[in-house]
Amino acid sequence: MEEDAGKLLHTGNGNYSHVIILFFLYSEYCDRKKYAFIMSKMPFSSSRFGQFCDFRSIVCFSPLIQKVSKSCHFHPVDLNRAGVPLLEIVSEPDMRTGIEAAEYAAELQRVVRYLGVSNGNMQAGSLRCDVNVSIRPIGQKQFGTKVEIKNLNSFSAMSRAIDFEIARQAELYSQGKDDEVVQETRLWEEGSQKTVTMRKKEGLADYRYFPEPDLPEVILTEEYVNDIRDSLPELPEMKRRRYEEMGLTMQDVLFLANDVQVAEFFDATIAKVSDIKLAANWIMGDIAACMKNEKLSINEIKLSPEELSELIASIKSGTISGKIGKEILLELMKKGGTVKGLIEEKDLVQIVDPAEIEKIIDKVIANNPKQLEQYRGGKTKLQGFFAGQVMKESKGKANPGLVNKILLEKLNA
Repeated sequence: MEEDAGKLLHTGNGNYSHVIILFFLYSEYCDRKKYAFIMSKMPFSSSRFGQFCDFRSIVCFSPLIQKVSKSCHFHPVDLNRAGVPLLEIVSEPDMRTGIEAAEYAAELQRVVRYLGVSNGNMQAGSLRCDVNVSIRPIGQKQFGTKVEIKNLNSFSAMSRAIDFEIARQAELYSQGKDDEVVQETRLWEEGSQKTVTMRKKEGLADYRYFPEPDLPEVILTEEYVNDIRDSLPELPEMKRRRYEEMGLTMQDVLFLANDVQVAEFFDATIAKVSDIKLAANWIMGDIAACMKNEKLSINEIKLSPEELSELIASIKSGTISGKIGKEILLELMKKGGTVKGLIEEKDLVQIVDPAEIEKIIDKVIANNPKQLEQYRGGKTKLQGFFAGQVMKESKGKANPGLVNKILLEKLNA
């Protein structure tokens, strides 16, 4: 899937790649062979002119690496991820704040989820982000000493760690302690909200890169690369633009496009309903609330996009009221079924006959003479009381617009 990554990041594309050996010198990496393969020299995707997530020249290269084993506190060696291929995306130093870097990483997560190549779960280790921080005086082209930060298991932690490290280095430079900013790897401590030294960082020569003699170079044809490009699905950025062109607000766009499953559900819904904004409101409102309360994804609820389309159409046509629509929606999300089936089973068809509604209103007014007297005495807010009683009497089936119209005529007669 590394070729997919090269294309989705809008970078240039290498057609071949050499395999080299990389030696790990750190104590926590204790693979029995002491080295890992890394596909480099000319990675499949490499560019200094790519653009991603509104940053310029972001993707420098993306090698494919074979993970090594790791030592841990309770067992001699952890071999669970040894030999597992890892796609590493290395970016140019184009981000200036923690929030920028966190948004860049969050967009990468959205992309891999859209592609279906990974769940992108940081807590589970499916997506990991290490950051390098170096600062420079305003006007200086060359960056200062680079410091790497690890142990970042959330985008929020990434943002805070970067901002802390920028402030730490800036303070040392301002105090004339430039020599204390050294090339090292630091850990982010969530409890103390600061970075601490983990180990000193080796230079490139210490890794002892050299070509792997037994594995040949990998060559990709232009036709193969183009086939991959053409097979890519609509990615988050394109989807957001399409939603904007539909007239949705930025709040709608960001919510709907953030999760690929929600976006697919929304697209399937609007394929059969004309009111796009109403579909977005239902998904962002009642459906999102149910998902949050029940801790479910949109694919785990029993409501289908087709039935949401049918529900919206039933409300728009006046077959059922919005209030009844909410009740049906909850039933569909929890138990499944069809909109038409529930309407027939529970006799939920909206009452739109003015004569029938008038009879219900007459009954409610007759049963509440005291409130009628108070209303006609100036307490006009009691109109809401009467409307509520009418809806209660009709079991929520009376058309609200007709109820208000006829009720006002009766109360003011």
